[in-house]
Amino acid sequence: MEIKTDDYQVWYDPGTATVYFQGLLRESGIADYKAIEQLLEQIITQELPTLTMNLLELEFLNSSGMSVLSRFVIGVRKKRGIELVVKAAQRIPWQGKSLGNWQRLMPSLTLQWE
Repeated sequence: MEIKTDDYQVWYDPGTATVYFQGLLRESGIADYKAIEQLLEQIITQELPTLTMNLLELEFLNSSGMSVLSRFVIGVRKKRGIELVVKAAQRIPWQGKSLGNWQRLMPSLTLQWE
């Protein structure tokens, strides 16, 4: 499962149960994130014991993208029993400012800073 544009790439590795985000996610509105939402919904339905979001190479995420990923975190929380691990980079300013909010949405979320 992969979504690739000139600006970003999102793909899922089932072997490691990791969804990778890379590049600049700056679509004009939530509707433009539909393909990413569908990919994330497919991953949630697998009901894996642990799921990892690797954001180490996601340089930018606009507010629409943040809304989409926040809804994904809420979707994982609702499944109960899926551990969510988020790998983040302290060198990327938006991640340091925003990812703590996900822990409010899902207190059991594990945030790993690199």
